[in-house]
Amino acid sequence: MTETATGAASEQSISHPGTTLLEVKDLVKHFPVRSTGVVRRVVGQVQAVDGISFSLGQGESLGLVGESGCGKSTTGRLVTRLLDPTSGEIRFEGTDIGGLSQKRVLPFRREIQIIFQDPFSSLNPRHTVGSIIGVPLRVHSIVPKAQVLSRVQELLEVVGLNPEHYNRYPTEFSGGQRQRIGIARALAVRPKLIVADEPVSALDVSIQAQVMNLLGNLQKEFGISFLFIAHDLAVVRHFCRQVAVMYLGKIVELADRERLYGEPHHPYTQALLSAVPDVRQAQIGGRRERIRLFGDVPSPIDPPSGCRFRTRCWKAQDICARDEPPLRSVGGRLVACHFAAPPTLQDAKASQQAAEAVSAGKDVAV
Repeated sequence: MTETATGAASEQSISHPGTTLLEVKDLVKHFPVRSTGVVRRVVGQVQAVDGISFSLGQGESLGLVGESGCGKSTTGRLVTRLLDPTSGEIRFEGTDIGGLSQKRVLPFRREIQIIFQDPFSSLNPRHTVGSIIGVPLRVHSIVPKAQVLSRVQELLEVVGLNPEHYNRYPTEFSGGQRQRIGIARALAVRPKLIVADEPVSALDVSIQAQVMNLLGNLQKEFGISFLFIAHDLAVVRHFCRQVAVMYLGKIVELADRERLYGEPHHPYTQALLSAVPDVRQAQIGGRRERIRLFGDVPSPIDPPSGCRFRTRCWKAQDICARDEPPLRSVGGRLVACHFAAPPTLQDAKASQQAAEAVSAGKDVAV
């Protein structure tokens, strides 16, 4: 896979040797914060997504990872146009769907589907499974009305459920089975892109493996592209060929999984990966140094100047507060850090000392 980079954060991308299905450029979503009282004035903006760019090729998978509140799910809802962007471009097969009205974006909803995080709240308990999966078939006229039932049963079989259970209600199924129903609903319109918003986080570990294997098989069979949103780095590594790390509305590192997991360059990525248990290392009696983050995640209403991660970074210097680091090519990946480099033992010790200083009530200079 060929990677390209520029010196400006507004040009974050990875090129693809094949067809580029989705291209996001300078995507921004700010939610207004209003005052209380009779006259509710806008007093601030929640900068949920603030100028991110990436691209996704046909049949490829891109993982979005980061802590809760970093803008991952908002990005997924922007791509599917469940939310309207504040600014920026969302190009699907060359067409910018970001500025289209809901009426004009309707044909693209057949091409772009979403699997929601919570299988319990994403299905209407008053409708049967057959009705839930059959609605998109009827709305988009995928098959003649007389063939809707047979198509629903076929989809249930594809996702590993009993086709004869089409007349049951969601409350009669387990969490893993409900998520399979959600996957069947997404597949009903034969989409080219599926946004999977933490599709296994609410499931048991054994069921997670089954659902992930199902998604992998569906991708191979139908050539579907996935924008896979998760906070579980192990799941992302298993499923995604490319990984983008988000922090407070920004992409801070973007690379193929071998480079990112093998030698992360951004301090935030290093801290995330150091927290992942390494079973193989434990089996041989090894020990990996943990990089501990100190301080709290800043408010997206008033993010820090310069680098947004600097208030928790052990490498932070004056330039980090003054200048926002561009997403640039470093070590075969795109990374937004003035001091991007592979992790060292000194990094672990420096982060530990900073964390201990904060715990003791001391100030840490950033």
